[in-house]
Amino acid sequence: MARRLYDRGMRFHTEHLTFKTAKHREYINITPQVESALKTSGVQEGMILVSAMHITAGVWVNDAEDGLIADIDEWLEKLAPFRQDYRHHRTGETNGDSHLKSLLVHHEVIVPVTKGKLDFGPWQQVYYAEFDGQRAKRVIIKVMGE
Repeated sequence: MARRLYDRGMRFHTEHLTFKTAKHREYINITPQVESALKTSGVQEGMILVSAMHITAGVWVNDAEDGLIADIDEWLEKLAPFRQDYRHHRTGETNGDSHLKSLLVHHEVIVPVTKGKLDFGPWQQVYYAEFDGQRAKRVIIKVMGE
């Protein structure tokens, strides 16, 4: 049975991460930074929103296994390959595929917090996915709870 704790107030804590990747496409395990934000917040029960603040990046939760990351990269490239003829390129940009890849993995995740810990399955980790890198981009981490 769920029980509401009325003697504690709702807390909010926000942090921003900045990445400037060396490669055009890169996948970074940011679980340690998310755990650090949770610890700093003092929240014991609640949730964490982790969101890429750019339309050519994404955030996901999955296994932290190098082979899987390579498979995901290959899959995304097959579904949204780099090509010269994207209509978006008529604007002067060359990152149409990056926008599509971002849509496939989405830009945010919500992770439950239980007893002051990320409430993951056994292999789950949070990843930042960069699809148009080599320039500074941000991720917001918003911890909410009691």
